[in-house]
Amino acid sequence: MAAFLKPYQSIPIQENGEPLCPLPTDRLRLCLPHPYQSLGAPYGDRSPFYLRSGVVDRLLRAQAYLEREPRPAHLAGEPLFLEIFDAYRPVAVQQFMVDHTFQTLLQEQGLNATTLAPAQRTQIQEQVHQFWAVPSPDPALPPPHSTGAAVDLTIVNGAGSPLEMGSPIDECSPRSYPDHFATATQETEQRYHFNRLLLRRVMTQAGFSNHPQEWWHFSYGDQLWAWLQTPQEGICACYGGV
Repeated sequence: MAAFLKPYQSIPIQENGEPLCPLPTDRLRLCLPHPYQSLGAPYGDRSPFYLRSGVVDRLLRAQAYLEREPRPAHLAGEPLFLEIFDAYRPVAVQQFMVDHTFQTLLQEQGLNATTLAPAQRTQIQEQVHQFWAVPSPDPALPPPHSTGAAVDLTIVNGAGSPLEMGSPIDECSPRSYPDHFATATQETEQRYHFNRLLLRRVMTQAGFSNHPQEWWHFSYGDQLWAWLQTPQEGICACYGGV
């Protein structure tokens, strides 16, 4: 799996010890039933709807920014909420979802794991790890969600209906790249891009960084966040694996 490690995992970690805290449901919305728990992912007694306390504070700040955002015509009069798809993810769940995604891609491509050629296996693994971090138990290489500093989310209206983003969360395709629809000429696709920009704007105002290949993934304080900052001498992540 070393071949699939990410550049940001070279960033050093100086753990600050903040605890995991539950996400407040009076201001935020949760995606229920939780998608990975429904698949049987091994959370045990851990909840996917926890984040580090400082990250929770920033998420609430992002919700406040969203409430103050001017509404375009297609969202006029709509109350909008951040809906959390996934937050804290133990390494065992990361492994489960990597394996699940690998099997899903096999099925989509009409392939059988027992008859895969080595080159085919490598190709599918590369596709998986373009979107899923390696489930490493190494404290220096924690998957982002295992730190409690990364969150997958979207925006929903008052009725709980998600804004159209042009691709579902976790889709392994270029449509997932945040700016995939930036040059679209069709009105529907322009709306996808507007909605993605709205999500990114309120999250980055609150200090989060957006994953370069996933419109739904944001983090604060982990290795990916530190790697995406303006280069600074000695910059470190402040959250390691929980």
